[in-house]
Amino acid sequence: MNREDFLMCKDALIYLDNGATTFKPKQVINKVVDYYTKYTANCHRGDYDISQKVDFEYESTREVVRKFINADSREEIIFTSGTTESLNMIIFSFMRHYLKKGDEVLITKAEHASNVLPWFELEKEMGIVVKFIPLTRDYKVTLDNVKAVTTNKTKVISLAYITNVIGDVRPIKEISEFAHQNNILLCVDGAQSVPHMKTDVLRDDIDFLAFSAHKMLGPTGVGILYAKKKFLEVMPPFKYGGGMNIKFESTKELEYKEVPLRFEAGTQNIAGVLGLKAAIEYIESIGIEKIREHEIKLREYLIKRLKEVSNVTVYNEASESGIVIFNLDKIFAEDTANYLNHYHICVRAGNHCTKMIKDDLGVKNTCRISLYLYNTFEEIDKLIDVLKNSKNIYDIIL
Repeated sequence: MNREDFLMCKDALIYLDNGATTFKPKQVINKVVDYYTKYTANCHRGDYDISQKVDFEYESTREVVRKFINADSREEIIFTSGTTESLNMIIFSFMRHYLKKGDEVLITKAEHASNVLPWFELEKEMGIVVKFIPLTRDYKVTLDNVKAVTTNKTKVISLAYITNVIGDVRPIKEISEFAHQNNILLCVDGAQSVPHMKTDVLRDDIDFLAFSAHKMLGPTGVGILYAKKKFLEVMPPFKYGGGMNIKFESTKELEYKEVPLRFEAGTQNIAGVLGLKAAIEYIESIGIEKIREHEIKLREYLIKRLKEVSNVTVYNEASESGIVIFNLDKIFAEDTANYLNHYHICVRAGNHCTKMIKDDLGVKNTCRISLYLYNTFEEIDKLIDVLKNSKNIYDIIL
């Protein structure tokens, strides 16, 4: 789909690691190049024409993001460096002041490190309690399992909408309804969901959402923190410096800007933000529903073809996204990835920044295939042919 727009879609290269980062269409690249060659200037700091153009492009991106996720207000959109920084801002700027000792936070063992380590640090720092929602036999989250570990001390549920290893789509709307009936906040890691399916923060009544540009055809180094405005208005800034203050005096008197600018200290990744705008416009020109439909068809075909390979174990056949994890029997995952690389096939191998899922999965490392709109059925056929001939794997990689 639209492969002609992607310079990286070369004949010899089969890229199946879109969960890590995605290729960039020429429309995104051109937007970034235009900024650097036609109107390079800082944002919110100049009174001349090209600086004012940057201001317009930058702030219009905020509105494009707002519409893309159906947020209520553009003030609820904060530009960050990525999902990791967005989650850290939520946890260390808001939750640190919202939670108290003994309060419980629910996550799962399938969460990415960015949605685990900050909570662990907050537990050590202030005595909150991090609890794990049990997974089903298919490694999924159900509302019943959420309810099973919820108590009157539960204050936050923090989950990926789609996990980056299992690839399961969580019932976020149902979990949100239950959470808010019990005065529990819902924090969502959208890194693997926002690029692949329609996101509607109002429909799902999400309190906090984090996602990255580079996983949705945009540049690296740019992310989004969405939060309901009522939470942002009481949240202390995560960083302090230029651009986020109205004044500060030698008397120590100071005043910060209103939401959202108070959370964007320093010079932002302006080129990246403008590239994000182009990426969203590109996705919308195709249609997010059409992209998801293509991925699901690819996934179904991939699962079907993998079953033809006698020495392949697929661990997440029941999941609903373009993420598939597998291993060749008795072969270390990194060896499989090196073998596939010999044939210019790119897959991820390891624990994928999700080191606790081994407790449920029973295996520490896997190979991960993650699909996106420019992948094809022919690429899957090539992958299967190579896997079927893997008996000589060590002759190839040694």
